[in-house]
Amino acid sequence: MANKKIEFLRILPLKGPNIWTYRPALEAWVDIGDLEDKPSNTIPGFPERLAALLPSLIEHRCSVGEHGGFMQRVRDGTWAGHILEHVTLELQNLSGQRTGFGKARSTSTRGVYKVVVRSRQEEVSRICLTTARDLVLAAIDNLPFDVSAALAQIRGVADSYCLGPSTACIVDAATERRIPSIRLTEGNLVQLGYGARQRRIWTAETDRTSAIGETVSRDKDLTKRLLQSCGVPVPEGEIVATAEAAWNAAEDIGLPVVIKPSDGNHGRGVSTELRQREEIEAAFRLAEQEGSEVIVERFVPGDEHRLLVVGDRLIAAGRGETAWVSGDGRSSILELIDDQINTDPRRGITEDFPLNLILLDDDPAVRLELTRQGFEPTSIPADGQRVLIQRNGNVAFDVTDEVHPEVAAAAVLAARVVGLDIAGVDVVAENISRPLAEQRGAVVEVNAGPGLLMHLKPAEGKPRPVGKAIVDHLFPQADNGRIPIVGITGTRGKTAVAKLLARLIYLDGKHVGLACSAGGFVDRRRIDSADCANWQASQRVLMNRAVEAAVFEVGCRTIVAEGLAYDRSQVAVVTNIDADARLPEYYIETTEQMFNVLRTVVDVVMQDGTAVLNAADPLAVDMAPLCDGEVIFFAAQGDNPVIARHLADGKRAVFLRDSRLVLAEGNNETVLPAMAALRGSTRIIAGETVVAAAAAAWALGIGTGILLAGIEAHAADLA
Repeated sequence: MANKKIEFLRILPLKGPNIWTYRPALEAWVDIGDLEDKPSNTIPGFPERLAALLPSLIEHRCSVGEHGGFMQRVRDGTWAGHILEHVTLELQNLSGQRTGFGKARSTSTRGVYKVVVRSRQEEVSRICLTTARDLVLAAIDNLPFDVSAALAQIRGVADSYCLGPSTACIVDAATERRIPSIRLTEGNLVQLGYGARQRRIWTAETDRTSAIGETVSRDKDLTKRLLQSCGVPVPEGEIVATAEAAWNAAEDIGLPVVIKPSDGNHGRGVSTELRQREEIEAAFRLAEQEGSEVIVERFVPGDEHRLLVVGDRLIAAGRGETAWVSGDGRSSILELIDDQINTDPRRGITEDFPLNLILLDDDPAVRLELTRQGFEPTSIPADGQRVLIQRNGNVAFDVTDEVHPEVAAAAVLAARVVGLDIAGVDVVAENISRPLAEQRGAVVEVNAGPGLLMHLKPAEGKPRPVGKAIVDHLFPQADNGRIPIVGITGTRGKTAVAKLLARLIYLDGKHVGLACSAGGFVDRRRIDSADCANWQASQRVLMNRAVEAAVFEVGCRTIVAEGLAYDRSQVAVVTNIDADARLPEYYIETTEQMFNVLRTVVDVVMQDGTAVLNAADPLAVDMAPLCDGEVIFFAAQGDNPVIARHLADGKRAVFLRDSRLVLAEGNNETVLPAMAALRGSTRIIAGETVVAAAAAAWALGIGTGILLAGIEAHAADLA
């Protein structure tokens, strides 16, 4: 074929609900050239080569609706755009970005398709899309393609751009409770909820985590003194400045001892059960490299445990491992570590593995442990001789159900004394199911921002719902982190309705954010004079911690090119739909396509929300069945058959009668006094604007007194 290609003409990251799906997606405009004339069943050997490159495509059901459905489509004949969609989805799945939604639709330009895939992270979806193109072309041309290398590259991008596992588990738990989230940085700072109802997390720290508490937790000596003063069992110890002072302190405290940095973390620089002066001085030098000060303290016999405290509850607990090797009389300790420890499939260097590899070059504490036993890494232990490699590493063995209630209470108290809402409390005890006092166990550290992976993917035992616990701590069950959001769309009149509605919400006593083509506003203050009817400006409103309600003008281009800035809304307003409106530059070329664009704002109305629709516009009326919540119709004139039928069913409508605003529900009417703003020849505000804004305000529970005063005040400003 002379023009065999798959060329990307444009890639649109749809960051919110869009015409395809409620969730973020990546939309690619793809020109398949002469492949338009070559469906997959006309390319010899292509189905077999594709299946060999990606065997897991057999799991795709596609429109056939059964296992192997997509590959059946490939054998029967389908086009390159459709194949690109499924290969992109599968590459995302294989890289850990699980998703199943995708679409491939032809456009009015021959050979050009819109290929859409669910996108959990834009950069990952982009590289999956381009890799899928290369893979499909390789299968067409019968060329080699290294799938393993491609997946390694994709996973590298995912590691760079995606949330870490601790943060991701919290965000996933919030999503389960339908609490929205906004990623605030390329790192792990995430906003849960909108506006004034938001909370923020940074890995396992929250906006409730005390800065003082975090500072205290980094000072191990101060932490210990505070805990001791409140009755929490801690090991005796003191800060030392020299190796000689460390030995003197050890003699005073009583051997054996532990030496560790005062402000270290993750167990770095910690040496335990030290008895000899030489090893104590060596341990001092090791700890000194990891922290600003060095602590010598009583050795507490037993295993190290990490207890996760969230709020006033113990949520999870893990026990550390002690790693040994057994000599065979032939192999060095280094070889034994590789053969007997590092071959465990649970060990690795990434966060996907619950246990770490033991690498002597990276762990001076292991070398010190060997030295204490009289070994070097190259030493060859006798057959059957056991050598201790690591005393307390990988706190990844779940013991949550074994923790004694008194131990749990001590951990919760320790977190509270330090001042942390989420804490990793390190406890050393021989038996975690017995009270600490019975075994001279102790709390040895309290850590802010504890890692959660050990509880999500323990090496042994069941995973614990730590993300859910943190979300429940931040948001009691009655709180979903949402503020009232109103999305206003249509082909004209949106800005006027948005500005009037924002005025009414403000007069009702809420701090309101408004993003519209006339600018960005908070209450009555303009904060941005540029056109703000777009995704980015609307997101800024949702990030504003002062905003208690938000009003967004949502244009057709924003929906098509960016998606909505919010996931769900309390109210959607459709002012009108011009039957001749088109967006040919986005291949929106028919009335039906424009209808599907504008319906997006109605699709995301919550079940307890309301769609406010123009009863005088047949296309807007057709959106009523699409709303999960209530529908309020509005019209400038009350003698509207749609409104009549709606009221006959006992539902709500808003209209004008003799320049008076009427709020009707079934047979009941509330007629507002005549307003100068609505009188015929002196009318300042268009009747359609007033009834649309009033209907939306009514849906939000705003009273008639506010409606009357707000409309008149708004008219006075316009006069």
